[in-house]
Amino acid sequence: MSSSTLKIVIPMAGYGVRLRPHTWSRPKQLIRMADKMVLDHVLDTFETVPDPGNIEFIFIVGYLGNKIEAYMHLAHPNLKVRFVEQAEMRGQSHAISLARDFLSGPMLMLFPDTLIETDFSFLATETAGGIAWVKPVPDPRRFGVASLGAGDWVTHLVEKPKDMDNNLVLVGCYYFKSSEELLQAIDEQIQRNINLKGEFYLVDAINIMLERGIKMRIQRVETWLDAGTIEDVLSTNRYLLDHGHDNTSQAMTREKAVIIPPVFIHPSATVENSVIGPHAVIGATCTVQSCIIRDTIIDDSSVITDAILEHSLIGQQVHIQQRAGILNVGDHTELIL
Repeated sequence: MSSSTLKIVIPMAGYGVRLRPHTWSRPKQLIRMADKMVLDHVLDTFETVPDPGNIEFIFIVGYLGNKIEAYMHLAHPNLKVRFVEQAEMRGQSHAISLARDFLSGPMLMLFPDTLIETDFSFLATETAGGIAWVKPVPDPRRFGVASLGAGDWVTHLVEKPKDMDNNLVLVGCYYFKSSEELLQAIDEQIQRNINLKGEFYLVDAINIMLERGIKMRIQRVETWLDAGTIEDVLSTNRYLLDHGHDNTSQAMTREKAVIIPPVFIHPSATVENSVIGPHAVIGATCTVQSCIIRDTIIDDSSVITDAILEHSLIGQQVHIQQRAGILNVGDHTELIL
C-alpha cells in the first residue's frame, strides 16, 4: 500500500427494515450491542490499519443520516469523516460512485452491519490489486462466494450459488489498491445496466474488474458476525459479552442485584432487587427494579420494573412494567399495566 491516504468507505444509507421498530427512530448502526453501539464495533475493526493517522472515513448515509453525523461528532470527534448522501436506494455500487470526488488511491470497503476480526497491518506491504475477505461456511447458497483459479487468485464472484461446491463466502469487506479502477468498473456496470431489481451490486463491478485483469486474492477470517436482524443483534451481543466486551467484575459489586456472568451494566444505570444475566445489557441511565433480565439488551434511559425479560431487544427511553416473555420494543414506548 502506498503512503497516500487510505479511504475507508462504509455504505449505510439503507432503511434497516429487518430491525424495525428500532430503525423507525434511528439508523441500525446506532443500536447498542454490549458496551457500545454497532457503529463503534465496526470502527474498532480498523484498529490495525497501518498508519492510522493517515486514514479517512467516507460514510454513505441516507435515511436518518443526520443522526450518524451527530453521533460521530460527539463520540469520535478526532476521526476524519466525510458524509455523502445517497438519496435514492440504487445499490452498493451506486453508493460508492457518489463518493468519487473523495476517492483516490487505496480504499477499504466494509458493509455497516458486518463485524469481522482481522488484522489489516499487512496492507502496508500488500501488492495485490484487490482483496476479498471470506469465511468458509457449511451452506453458502444464501451468500456470495469467491471462485478461485490457479494460485488461489480470484477468478469470479458468484451471488447466491445454486450448489455447495464452493463455500468461501464473501463477508462484506474488500480492499482495492486503486479506487479509480473500481469507479471505472462501476461506471461500466451502470452503463451496461447490470443490476438486480434496480440495485447495482458491488460484486458485479468487481467481476468487471476481474474481466479487465485485476489480481485479486482472498483473506480468510475466523470470526464473522452480523447485526442485520433482531436475532443477529442478540447473537452477536452474546459473542461480544463472551469475548471481553462485558463489565461483569464491576457489575458484581452491586449489592442490590444478583449478577450471572457475562453482563454489561452501564455505570450510570440503577439496578435494584433484580437478577441480571447471563448475556444481559443495561444501557446508560437505565433504571431496572424487581426484574429478571437475561439474553436481553435494554438501551439507554429505559425504565423496567416488575418484569421478566429474555431474548428481548428494548430501545431507548422505553418504560415497561409488569411484563414477562420475549419483547421487541422500539424507542419512546410505554408498556404499562
